Amino acid sequence: MAHASVGHVHLKVADLERAITFYRDILGFELNQKFGTQAAFLGAGGYHHHIGLNTWESAGATPPPVGHTGLYHSAFLYPDRPALAAVLKRIIAAGIALDGAADHGVSEAIYLRDPDNNGVEIYRDRPEQDWPRDAAGKISMVNTPLDLNALLAEAL
Repeated sequence: MAHASVGHVHLKVADLERAITFYRDILGFELNQKFGTQAAFLGAGGYHHHIGLNTWESAGATPPPVGHTGLYHSAFLYPDRPALAAVLKRIIAAGIALDGAADHGVSEAIYLRDPDNNGVEIYRDRPEQDWPRDAAGKISMVNTPLDLNALLAEAL
């Protein structure tokens, strides 16, 4: 598949306003279009939408039970460490619990849940020349703890 990329994630949510608040005010996406109380589309950098939200089949619904198939998480790439730190600062200020944080060598990632219990990863990539590699030159990712206090010190 030549040059394919992920265009957007579209989520069923229980409460549209609550979901918009999370993705706009906490993660920092721009609300580009809203269809009443049924759907909204948010994007970054002028793109029409990276995130679709709707209540068409899910208004007032509960999250799927643990142990069932479904979305593991959506991941949102931030341009640099200060931008990632700024989002982390808003997450903490909003009292949102973290599921974890990891340094993968190629990236630094923070894991949490949105208001509908969907997994969310926010991360930043390191420059490719800094990625850890094995003796054969292949990427050798790691999974070590991410120092959140050091990250927060770089918040915008």
